[in-house]
Amino acid sequence: MTIQIRPAVRGDIPELELLIDLSVRTLQAADYSPAQIDGALRSVFGVDSQLVSDETYLVAESVLGDRRNIVGCGGWSRRKTLFGGDRFGADHAGDYRREDILLDPQRDAAKIRAFFVHPDWTRQGVGSLILDACESAAAAAGFRGFELGATLTGERLFGMRGYEAIERIEVPLANGEVLPVIRMSKWLIPF
Repeated sequence: MTIQIRPAVRGDIPELELLIDLSVRTLQAADYSPAQIDGALRSVFGVDSQLVSDETYLVAESVLGDRRNIVGCGGWSRRKTLFGGDRFGADHAGDYRREDILLDPQRDAAKIRAFFVHPDWTRQGVGSLILDACESAAAAAGFRGFELGATLTGERLFGMRGYEAIERIEVPLANGEVLPVIRMSKWLIPF
């Protein structure tokens, strides 16, 4: 069995939504309450179809013969939005609302976005494979640094990969709960 990374396509979105729900409910249960998880899945977590359209959202597939199963996903973006899927709308005010403004690779950090791994595939390098592919693609597009909004669960992976916490954010959720998120960055070539 091998793991292959490829760009997500629109036809993957239903399977990705199921993967994201399972990943969040299983892997983030130690870091967030059930109410935070439910609120985040209804208003923040999910596929960002702009990333799929931009061909910067990736899937990791396990391949065994003719069988392929998506076991992880994540992406990078040349747009300003730091986090949030399609359901994270304009009603979420503040500095972290969705913005499709293009970034300047010479001045801005590419955004690393929406990483989720199937619970059966944790600690097998899936997240790292996706992250390597994202960082390589963003660097090839001229970006010198990366920025992300990590969940409490994801902070461990990104910290091990050289990302440093720069801000703690409390994201309001549709159900009245708040989701703690850590803004992190990593620079290849500092300004």
